[in-house]
Amino acid sequence: MTEYREADFSRLKTVPIATRRNKVDPSLLAHPPGSDLGFRAFWNSLPDILAARDLRAVAQAIATAAGRRAVVAMLGGHVVKVGLGPLLVTLIERGVITHVAMNGSAAIHDFELAAYGGTSEDVAAGLADGTFGMADETGREMNAALATAAAAGRGAGEGLSLALASRQPLPGAAASILVACARRSVPVTVHAAVGAEIIHQHPSADGAVIGATSHRDFKRLAASLPGLHDGGVVLNLGSAVVMPEVFLKALTIARNLNGGKPTGFTACDCDMQRHYRPRVNVVERPTVNGGRGIQLTGHHEILVPLLVWGVLAALGEGKTATGSPSSGR
Repeated sequence: MTEYREADFSRLKTVPIATRRNKVDPSLLAHPPGSDLGFRAFWNSLPDILAARDLRAVAQAIATAAGRRAVVAMLGGHVVKVGLGPLLVTLIERGVITHVAMNGSAAIHDFELAAYGGTSEDVAAGLADGTFGMADETGREMNAALATAAAAGRGAGEGLSLALASRQPLPGAAASILVACARRSVPVTVHAAVGAEIIHQHPSADGAVIGATSHRDFKRLAASLPGLHDGGVVLNLGSAVVMPEVFLKALTIARNLNGGKPTGFTACDCDMQRHYRPRVNVVERPTVNGGRGIQLTGHHEILVPLLVWGVLAALGEGKTATGSPSSGR
């Protein structure tokens, strides 16, 4: 028969609670709504714990960097597709965002919204009959814009933004990140993954053009990153693979050319779930030698508005960032 033994609880040692270090005290707790139901009151009412603390830290870092250091926003397509372009346009107009880097999907959704007033097709239905991604105007106009850009020695983002800026009509101009970048002279780069984007399946697609314009944009992103040094912010909004991979290589180039800089910046990944590449290539590895990495997890259509409104609250109503970001050299 098995012999069971029991621990003798009477011999346990306890400690006074007064000597214990607590992680939570009343100063950190959430505040219930009062008579002020405005955003600032809501923002200040959040508990100073975990993700709420991180959210406020990122918003403050962006506001502090505005007009002084680079704020680089890297975008996946879903962020544009769920309607967040106007919020990012606001940060561009306020002089907060200094560089926008998009994957191909984000550029396509933004271009379609601007040029045609709508985007996001029924993929399943189009896949069944072979019409998915085959909208004639999207492929023809975007590939033409890239061809023009390649011939002129421009990048993909510059080419697409200039094509939209000169296009009439432009029903979604107010919501377009590409248009805002052209209007405010903010660098915008597009980083293609050949075969992963609907415009690549059109007769007008030219691999040499896609490669030339996207490679030029890779160089341009690398040239913008030194401005992150000592206080800048890089945001990865909804790109699980392409932008984290591109960023890691562009950062390597920037540090190679600038004596190990940039360091000391805030790197934040915002997505609906936590993926390996954003965590490692954006949040962790780039900040090992200084800086801070943060992951914020939640639906884009809720999380990004909270972040943008928090930035604007930190900047102060009506205040616009001025000046240009330091090169960090």
